[in-house]
Amino acid sequence: MIKSMTGYGRARELLNKRDITVEVRSVNNRYLDCTVKLPRMYAFAEDAVKQRVQQAVSRGKVDVFITVDASAADVAQVTVNRELAAQYAAAMGELAELCGPIAWKLTPEVLARFPDVLTVTKADEDLESVSADICAVLDEALAAYHTMRAVEGKRLAEDIAGRLDHIEAYTGQVEARSPETVAEYRAKLTARMQEVLQSTTIDDQRILAEAAIYADKVAVDEETVRLRSHVAQLRGMLESDEPMGRKMDFLIQEVNRESNTIGSKCGDVSIAQVVVNLKAEVEKMREQVQNVE
Repeated sequence: MIKSMTGYGRARELLNKRDITVEVRSVNNRYLDCTVKLPRMYAFAEDAVKQRVQQAVSRGKVDVFITVDASAADVAQVTVNRELAAQYAAAMGELAELCGPIAWKLTPEVLARFPDVLTVTKADEDLESVSADICAVLDEALAAYHTMRAVEGKRLAEDIAGRLDHIEAYTGQVEARSPETVAEYRAKLTARMQEVLQSTTIDDQRILAEAAIYADKVAVDEETVRLRSHVAQLRGMLESDEPMGRKMDFLIQEVNRESNTIGSKCGDVSIAQVVVNLKAEVEKMREQVQNVE
């Protein structure tokens, strides 16, 4: 079943003490245009996210929003600058000598207050692991996103299928009416020649020849056959699991072209009205197909 290019999906998971939220949303676009927005410190995961989206979506304007709360995963490392601490201790000892015989004791608490004696650093993160966690949550969001697109795609397919039924019905009306226009032309031509020639004998062969020429000019058999073929192909595409939006758009252009040809060939008022209705259905169907992936 076809899918819509419009969709939304959201997922949130706590993985390796990181609270990851991913939102995916998309609208119509001729080609795939993926934009990823995530915290700057996790920018290294952008390429992996885009590749995952490209594997799942063929076209559309796709926006991916990612937030990561890693406060619980922060691991701090405290290191002692032994050389600097020793220099501070030696300096304090020299000061003690200058101050004379007083009770004084250098403790770790005192030494720790001096600048750069203790250094706190954050442990390096495993970039591949973080990217994998983000992509795992992305997959869940994409699953919800595809579900919504499938539901919308089903509605589009139902609407397009209804339009195809109407187009096929109008095609049948053209096929039924077209021979009648030739017979009516022949009768009008005979009556006109009788009126002009009056008592003169009418050449039936000439009438038949003129009618045959007219029938050839207004014949729309080829156009109606192609119309039915396009309708059958479009119905098959509605059932496909592959992206069919571009192919359907091309076929609808062909349906419109055949409709225009029928309208230009037939001067009959009733057929002209049918063609107007047919083209109206084609236009409505074209609008719907613009949203098909």
